[in-house]
Amino acid sequence: MSLFSSYRLGALELPNRIAMAPMTRCRALGGVPNALMRDYYTQRASAGLIITEGTSPSPNGLGYARIPGVYSAEQIAGWKSVTDGVHGAGGRIFVQLMHVGRIAHQNNLPSGARILAPSAVASAGTMWTDSGGLLPLPTPAEMTAADLKETLAEFVQAAKNARSAGFDGIELHAANGYLLEQFLHPHTNRRSDEYGGSLERRIRFVVEVARASAEVIGADRVGMRLSPHGTFNDLPPHDEVEATYTTLARELRGLVYLHLVAHTHESFGKTAAAIRTSFGGPIIANGGYDRERAEKALAAKEADLIAFGKPFISNPDLVRRLEHRGSLAEPNVATFYTADAVGYADYPALAG
Repeated sequence: MSLFSSYRLGALELPNRIAMAPMTRCRALGGVPNALMRDYYTQRASAGLIITEGTSPSPNGLGYARIPGVYSAEQIAGWKSVTDGVHGAGGRIFVQLMHVGRIAHQNNLPSGARILAPSAVASAGTMWTDSGGLLPLPTPAEMTAADLKETLAEFVQAAKNARSAGFDGIELHAANGYLLEQFLHPHTNRRSDEYGGSLERRIRFVVEVARASAEVIGADRVGMRLSPHGTFNDLPPHDEVEATYTTLARELRGLVYLHLVAHTHESFGKTAAAIRTSFGGPIIANGGYDRERAEKALAAKEADLIAFGKPFISNPDLVRRLEHRGSLAEPNVATFYTADAVGYADYPALAG
């Protein structure tokens, strides 16, 4: 099994096992995908699968400055230009649906949008706003029964919109401390209704979103990203990680893949293996891989695809560079979250 061998993922035949990981890049002015973003993704179409940056299913889910949505006609049209570009270059592309939940600031939200979360628990830390610089994260509103119903409907509509925009599928972002993971975690989910308390209740909303999305576009076009043992965005360690994620994985059987974000926690390997067994379907592994580590993970059957993040930023032809053991360009960290082409769509491919 080689990193450069083909792989059948749901309805897609991938030419290699290299995925481009979702990475926030903050180029969507006004929340709308644009020509610059089309160029960026099209340049990287040699990846077996591109997974876009986090894209909100709702005005409430934007949170950060200059991240895209897929809930308006203008956004759908903008993404259609992106998917046309990627498909025209021979690529395949999923959109990552990311509702940030409590990791948001009102200054970054459109008029009328609300900061919602499973429970009214503020996150430590600050967030950049174009209007006010770095500001503390506010306390979110606890979601009501009506909010839960509305948010589920927004995810479902976003899945439909994604297909209208030409995406090959969606990845539901239930990792890195955003809304769906906020339901999974006892620190951010302190509810006493049927969506909180026991782990079976904490996973309920995530499972409902996954199943409802799969019902409208097909389970073979729905994946999910998870980060067991992750502590990003102020999530403290807890004792039910493996039980939570193996139970969740069992309920997600039939989805096209699970995408696991690696963590340095001593139990991560054991938990990841248990998730793979419980899920029984394709696994995408993500977390600081180089070619050698990726090949070893595939050979050991720890994963079926390997996602690369930062190397894709500065190496649009990463697949070719890895295959031919070419040198990798280093990214300019200062331009990760700026608003123009510099450090985004201006990295050259290898000559020849």
